[in-house]
Amino acid sequence: MIVNGVVLLVLVLLAVLFGWLSWRVFHAHRGWVKWVGGLLSGLLGLVLIGVAAVVVYGFYSLNIAPYKYTLSDAQVAMTPEQIAVGERYAHGCADCHSSTGNLPLDGSKDNFLAGSPMGVIYAPNLTPGGPLKEWTDGDIIRAIREGVDKNGRPLVIMPSAAFHNLSDEDVQAIVAYLRSQPAVDRPLPERNLSVMAAFFLAMDSSAISAQEPISAPISAPQPGSTAYGEYLVNSSGCRDCHGAELAGNAGGDAPPGPNLTVLVPNWNEADFMAVFNTGVDPQGQALSDEMPWKSFRQMYTDEQLRDMFNYLHGLAPVASSQ
Repeated sequence: MIVNGVVLLVLVLLAVLFGWLSWRVFHAHRGWVKWVGGLLSGLLGLVLIGVAAVVVYGFYSLNIAPYKYTLSDAQVAMTPEQIAVGERYAHGCADCHSSTGNLPLDGSKDNFLAGSPMGVIYAPNLTPGGPLKEWTDGDIIRAIREGVDKNGRPLVIMPSAAFHNLSDEDVQAIVAYLRSQPAVDRPLPERNLSVMAAFFLAMDSSAISAQEPISAPISAPQPGSTAYGEYLVNSSGCRDCHGAELAGNAGGDAPPGPNLTVLVPNWNEADFMAVFNTGVDPQGQALSDEMPWKSFRQMYTDEQLRDMFNYLHGLAPVASSQ
């Protein structure tokens, strides 16, 4: 934070310097010096003031202006059934929140921003040996579905947009599993985003995880229905890689994914199940490592995968956005 403060101070001082130079040059005797030099120094001063203002807004949004979201007063029952369901879903968290890529969720192995000037973000240790031991069940539920931490700060990179409509039953099952894990004593560095990260997050807030507050109970559709399949597709993050309409994604912030509205309707149920059992599509092509098919197989039962298939198989084709 000290380094960020120094960089921000330098930006402000440079803006002041160029403003002063602009004022001096406008008082020059030679006309071309007055207009060319004054214009250039004035523009540079304005650019630096603008950059400094965006950076200040970025840091304010990330650290100072907490989200005043109401906390759920839920107290998770910690039944064996809840823990078993939560453990299945937790496999989807292991890619980010585990040093081994598997359970328990002891925190990420590396800094997500390593090799860039953006700063430091580690996915936290979610076992009872990490920060969650100081959080209530409501704090954890809010973080998962609304992307806001215990202190009201927005999380970054956490896929809360996909989890926003998780049912009360499912999100409480996840909390039950998190509480049941063996405590792993693995301290990780605090989030520390650079001036550059604050600037880009202020300009494009898509990586900021805060969602609209949830003020009413959420129930999942009846299992065995296409509506339940849609619920599972939405809450598993499929749209992050396959596009908002599942019509494909050319890349960018998320890995590219094909158009599921054209692909899956040409498969049968056995083809779909084989994709998640073997990692190979009906054409014999191995899936990309960016497709978390192994995690999906661990997360969902055969019945849930069939519900997802029935939903995707019934979609009307949408023109590819790739």
